[in-house]
Amino acid sequence: MAILELRGLSKLFGRNAAVSDLDMAVEEGQIRGLIGPNGSGKTTVFNLITGFLRPSKGQVIWQGRDIANLPTYRITELGLARTFQLTALFKEINALQNVILSCHIHTGINLWQQFRKNRKTRRKEAAVEQRAMALLEFMGIADIANERAADLPHGHAAALGIANALATEPKIILLDEPVGGMNLTETAETMQRIKAVRDQGITILLVEHDMNAVMSTCDVLTCINFGHKIAEGTPQKVCQHPEVIKAYLGEEIDLCLA
Repeated sequence: MAILELRGLSKLFGRNAAVSDLDMAVEEGQIRGLIGPNGSGKTTVFNLITGFLRPSKGQVIWQGRDIANLPTYRITELGLARTFQLTALFKEINALQNVILSCHIHTGINLWQQFRKNRKTRRKEAAVEQRAMALLEFMGIADIANERAADLPHGHAAALGIANALATEPKIILLDEPVGGMNLTETAETMQRIKAVRDQGITILLVEHDMNAVMSTCDVLTCINFGHKIAEGTPQKVCQHPEVIKAYLGEEIDLCLA
């Protein structure tokens, strides 16, 4: 069953089409990869799904409902969370405080309650802190809970970004280059964590250029170029597609087919 569908999705900037008549259905519990060369429209697709951009035409169907014109906060409340290529963290507070802030979307604690600090509010806040710490533990970074986000190495910052997304209690997480800039060890650890997130019942849609990571993790790939879908299917099938080889893989084809 598709949890997320893109139907004829297009985005024009002036006369230039960043995304053109894109159809894609992401099944529940799937790890779906969205690949393509730089400038192919991948991040624009993410921005359209999550409400940062409005489509020129087409639909974003979330569990049977068109959400293309909803504000970003409502889309997050419905269960779509996102990380960014340049991880969007609250840099001047520590890792635990980052996740606590992300948890607050579902706590029901308003600003007045935070000031009053009655017994009920204190119990809620204690529960939120406990949940935030559990998410750091799940991502393998509980030991950096008290470290300032701005001081974290890239791998830990990326893991914290995923923990922040998980704190919003999503049904699907969109990951924008989750292993960009990582070494081989960090990449392997991060992809294992992504699989663990999926094993918790959360669907994953990711953009990634590391084809080793993509091939070892994704169930299905969609490849786009100049905003058009050129191939879709299993990683092995997509890597063998002539247009994908020509537009994107080139010399990496041997890596894909290994």
